[in-house]
Amino acid sequence: MAEKLLRVHRLRRIYVWELPVRIYHWVNVLVLLVLIVTGFYIGNPLALMSGKEASEVYTMGWFRYLHFAAAYIFFFNFVFRIYWGFAGNKYANWKQFIPTTKTFWKELKTVLKMDILLMKGNKEEREHLTIGHNALAGLTYFGTFLAFLLQCLTGFGLYASMASWWFPKLFAWVPFVLGGDILTRQIHHWTMWFFILFAVIHVYLVFYHDYVEGRGEISSMGGGWKFIEEDYFEKNKPHTPNPEK
Repeated sequence: MAEKLLRVHRLRRIYVWELPVRIYHWVNVLVLLVLIVTGFYIGNPLALMSGKEASEVYTMGWFRYLHFAAAYIFFFNFVFRIYWGFAGNKYANWKQFIPTTKTFWKELKTVLKMDILLMKGNKEEREHLTIGHNALAGLTYFGTFLAFLLQCLTGFGLYASMASWWFPKLFAWVPFVLGGDILTRQIHHWTMWFFILFAVIHVYLVFYHDYVEGRGEISSMGGGWKFIEEDYFEKNKPHTPNPEK
């Protein structure tokens, strides 16, 4: 009886998020903030009253410059993430995001049942644990990757007609395919709101899971480490990277 009451809840530290993934994440946070703020200003600029000559006031120019500079960083950061989906560890791999197996769909059903619908589930579902992204999170991130692609296409498509560099001009076909600049700009704007909504839900869920599970969800994107129960680790060694460490 005493042994049962004094059982220690042991946790093991596992390296989940590699440095390139963490850099990608925080670069994305910063550039998206810049893109959203400058995008709002460009779409609906403030009437700034000034006694200076018009040639000396460059407010819109600076906002556009910041927007375009952040767009380039956003694009090449996204291209790097596509590469790291093949070069990174199992938690960064594209298999974590694309539902190609029965196991993925089974886990997706479990997460929807337990986390979203808050149903009790059976014993196997209650003991379910995902070290990296769970299936629902992975599928959601795959949706954000598609949104990243759409935002890059529409953004550079709008910029192509005024750009002097050859790279943006590669996207000159996008407004033509979408039916003109007006609809392209609207899609670009709607996608921005998708990112705002996603960010709110994402931050909420990170804090929620960190509080409920206590596995270092928040700190993991800083140092890369998460914590899981020792029993689960021993049972699932083949599914963890470098299990001997």
